[in-house]
Amino acid sequence: MFDSKQIFSIQSEKDFQHVALEVFRYQAQENEVYKNFLKFLNIDYKTIQHTDDIPFLPIQFFKKYEIVSGNRAVEKVFTSSGTTGMTTSQHLVTDLALYHYSLEKCFEQFYGPLNDYTIFALLPSYLERSGSSLIDMVEYWIDKSGSDKSGFYLYNHDELYNNLIEHEKTGKKAILIGVSFALLDFVENYKMNLQHTIVMETGGMKGRKKEITREELHQILKDGFGTNEIHSEYGMTELLSQGYSRGDLTFKSPNWMRIIIRETEDPFNHVSQGKAGGVNVIDLANYNSISFIATDDLGKKIAPNQFEILGRFDHSDVRGCNLMIME
Repeated sequence: MFDSKQIFSIQSEKDFQHVALEVFRYQAQENEVYKNFLKFLNIDYKTIQHTDDIPFLPIQFFKKYEIVSGNRAVEKVFTSSGTTGMTTSQHLVTDLALYHYSLEKCFEQFYGPLNDYTIFALLPSYLERSGSSLIDMVEYWIDKSGSDKSGFYLYNHDELYNNLIEHEKTGKKAILIGVSFALLDFVENYKMNLQHTIVMETGGMKGRKKEITREELHQILKDGFGTNEIHSEYGMTELLSQGYSRGDLTFKSPNWMRIIIRETEDPFNHVSQGKAGGVNVIDLANYNSISFIATDDLGKKIAPNQFEILGRFDHSDVRGCNLMIME
C-alpha cells in the first residue's frame, strides 16, 4: 500500500518518477473528475509510463467541480480571492495533517527549521476574508516558530515597525511575509535597515496599486527595507506546495514538485527548457485532490527544480483548456 509520506522522501529524479506515477495511478482511479477527464481524452492510465505523458487537469475545474481523490471526509476548504459575483476556486482538503507536514518540509528545504525564526505577517487582504490557504500556511508557520513575537499585522504599521526594530536588536532571524501592496504601503512611511530579517513578498497588486514589474517592486522594497534582496513565494489555492525565490527572481520548487512548460497553442505538447509557455505543475502534496494541474500562468523552466514566472494568460479559457465540459 502506498504511504503518502513517501512523497517527502524524494531525493532523485528516479524517486520522483516512481512516486509521481504511483500518485497518478491512484488519482486516475480514485478521482471521479480526473477519471472522466482521462476518459474524454481516450487515455488508459495503465499506458502512462513517464510523467511527460500525464495529462494535466485545467485549473478552471477547481471553480466548477469538487476535486477529491479517495473517500476521506473534507477537513477544510480553501478558496481563492475574487471580486463580488466572480466564481472562485475551491480546494477541498481531506488531510490537513499531510498539508501541514508538506508546509514544514518545504520551509525546511529552503530555510531550515521554523523554530529558528520569528514570523511577522503583513497580509491584510487575506486576513479580511475566509478560506485563504496563505493565511493557514502562515498561521502554521507562526505556531511552529514558537516565538511569542510572531504574529499577524493588519494596518497597525507603527506596531510592526517598532517590533521589527526591537527584534533586529536581538540579532535573531526573522521573516516578514507580506502581500505586495501592503509592503509598498509600509515602506512609503517607514525606512529601515534590516540585517537579520528576510522580506518575502507573495504578490498581490491587482486593484490596489498601479501594476509594476516584479523587478520594480523588489527595488522599491530593497530601498525601503535596506536589504540586498527580496524573497518571493509562489503558491496558489489549488496547490498545497510552494516555490520560493531567494532574491534572484527565479523560483525553486521542493523535491516533490515539478514545473513543466506547455505550448500556448497546444496544451498537450511541452516546450524545451528555457522557452516560454503555459505553466503545468506537478504537486505531489495534492495527493488527496489532483497533483497534475495546468495553470493560467506563463513561465519558463530554468532547471529541473527552477523556474521563472512571466505573467498570466489574458483570459482563463485559453486555447485547449476547456476541451471537456461535464454536466
